[in-house]
Amino acid sequence: MAKLKVDGKEIEVPDHFTLLQACEEAGAEVPRFCFHERLSVAGNCRMCLIEVKGGPPKPAASCAMGVRDLRPGPNGETPEVFTTTPMVKKAREGVMEFLLINHPLDCPICDQGGECDLQDQAMAFGVDSTRYNENKRAVEDKYIGPLVKTVMNRCIHCTRCVRFTTEVAGIAELGLIGRGEDAEITTYLEQAMTSELQGNVVDLCPVGALTSKPYAFNARPWELGKTESIDVMDAVGSAIRVDTRGREVMRVMPRINEEINEEWISDKTRFIWDGLKTQRLDRPYVKKDGRLQPASWGEAFAAIKGAVAKTSGDRIGAIAGDLASVEEMYALKGLMTALGSTSIDCRQDGAALDPSLGRSSYLFNPTIQGIENADALLIIGANPRFEASVLNARIRKRFRMSKFPIGVIGEAAELRYTYDYLGAGTDTLSELLAGRGSFYEVLTKAERPMIIIGQGALIGDSGASVLASAAKFAGAIGAISEGWNGFAVLHTAAARVGGLDLGFVPGANGKKAQEMVTGTDVLFLLGADEIDLDARKSGFTVYIGSHGDNGAHGADVILPGATYTEKSGIWVNTEGRVQMGNRAGFAPGEAREDWAILRALSDVLGKKLPFDSLTELRRKLVAEFPHFGEVDTIAEPVDGEIAALAQKAGEMTKSAFASPVKDFYLTNPIARASAVMAECSALARNNFKAAAE
Repeated sequence: MAKLKVDGKEIEVPDHFTLLQACEEAGAEVPRFCFHERLSVAGNCRMCLIEVKGGPPKPAASCAMGVRDLRPGPNGETPEVFTTTPMVKKAREGVMEFLLINHPLDCPICDQGGECDLQDQAMAFGVDSTRYNENKRAVEDKYIGPLVKTVMNRCIHCTRCVRFTTEVAGIAELGLIGRGEDAEITTYLEQAMTSELQGNVVDLCPVGALTSKPYAFNARPWELGKTESIDVMDAVGSAIRVDTRGREVMRVMPRINEEINEEWISDKTRFIWDGLKTQRLDRPYVKKDGRLQPASWGEAFAAIKGAVAKTSGDRIGAIAGDLASVEEMYALKGLMTALGSTSIDCRQDGAALDPSLGRSSYLFNPTIQGIENADALLIIGANPRFEASVLNARIRKRFRMSKFPIGVIGEAAELRYTYDYLGAGTDTLSELLAGRGSFYEVLTKAERPMIIIGQGALIGDSGASVLASAAKFAGAIGAISEGWNGFAVLHTAAARVGGLDLGFVPGANGKKAQEMVTGTDVLFLLGADEIDLDARKSGFTVYIGSHGDNGAHGADVILPGATYTEKSGIWVNTEGRVQMGNRAGFAPGEAREDWAILRALSDVLGKKLPFDSLTELRRKLVAEFPHFGEVDTIAEPVDGEIAALAQKAGEMTKSAFASPVKDFYLTNPIARASAVMAECSALARNNFKAAAE
């Protein structure tokens, strides 16, 4: 720790702090454009100038000077800095005047207007006139893809975007070329950026040079209602803010959450919003004469009642989709139990995960923030770059901190960091289990080794054996020890952990998801759009969901539901953290919240569920599963669950591991309804073909 005085106030801060951070710790406001807490120090905007007592007779850049660089007074006095002296005020005004020499006066048409750092700081620290009458320079706008709009006349060369793409995203797609007046930020070859985190440069840009292309000219910030919620595009559970105007979602922004996403979100999370209003189901449908026809809720429920009456409980099944909230899965499970069915499943892909093996057997036990504490990593059957982009950025952050050996079994994909490719599948895992290979020694020498098992390794005939073998290997290399659990299951579906916590898996004599397709007379699909229904030649299918996607195409009755922005719900992320999503708007037309649909349907079927409101439902949910009441916390793990899982390790059939995410931009019905995601997907495919050629 280091002591210093800021404007006469004595404080104590960590000695790795910059003077800018120390000043803010003391409550002083220091303007800045280039400095960002999560990026390297550039020191090129000079806006954060302060005065250092006893230092040179000129202002110092507080972002580029550390508290350990300060010298005490001649008699050992505490170092002192000032942020409001006339010298500092004049220096900041001068810097602001220089910045505005070439900056265009287009605030009324700039999408950053109202949220612009330059605008705010010009008001607070600038002057009300300029001494320059020369022509402003002009810079040609660059094409950098369908997501980020460029107006490079506004660029002030803070290089935040350059440092973000290089350091956090892991690919040097932006850079600064030229010198002086000719300096420009560009993609060098003027092609679309390929990073799945590129949208974050919109938040980082302190002016309107980089803005959201899909959002451009749609709204002003003061028009929007802002709702804090949770992202469900993957299982990370990033903290987001949903901005709405009336009933319409206008944009999605990140919120700071140090334990999960820091302040980054993936492009799918950020730009998915146009898919929330297209291809929507806004009224019930019933299939008549081979075609789906609009119907009333009463007609739809009557058709379901007639189909259920013709069969028995063992011929009824229910599959929960990847975006379902805990409340609606709980309601559906209750309805299935009342109908006498044990055929329920939340694992559309057939992953070999079973809640009977203990919660630790299917969680990301070291936690997302805990990645920074690991000192070696083995990835089995996962591509974290596409399955959990923000989590992958955390792995890269750890990779850049210090030596961090990474090994991969599965696809040899570009992950944005270097790794040792060990092999394609079960044969390689068996070799490691036998204690062979140089990477085995790396893992055994590590103090806190970590193993990430992806869903690609858990699908197929040997999925259960792979999971148990990975647990056995974790024990063998010391990944499970006092104060450290390095066994991590990486999920791709936001609903999966919540479903497993609920026990939304087949009971005694119950059928698994794919078996229900052909083995049931009545099948309920709760937003289940990723399961192959081609084999379902007969039977009655009920689809409860928000979009006219795969599940709706094969349905006999469609009951229109709400998306994640249109309902309050609980989700559990891959590390087992219980999270609450809030309603930002209302579902269109006659669509209703899914739990309410199931409650109304249960009444018609004569199996009335024991709740009449969401509050009552949650009260019963928490009474049965107490950990759902602990929002934003992770329940304490039970000791010995990983060791018990390891005892089940058996022979693994020879197979290669492949990531289940084939197209990052089109993984769910909302994404497939998005024109922006479709454009990104087409661009990614073209880039892949070009690279292959």
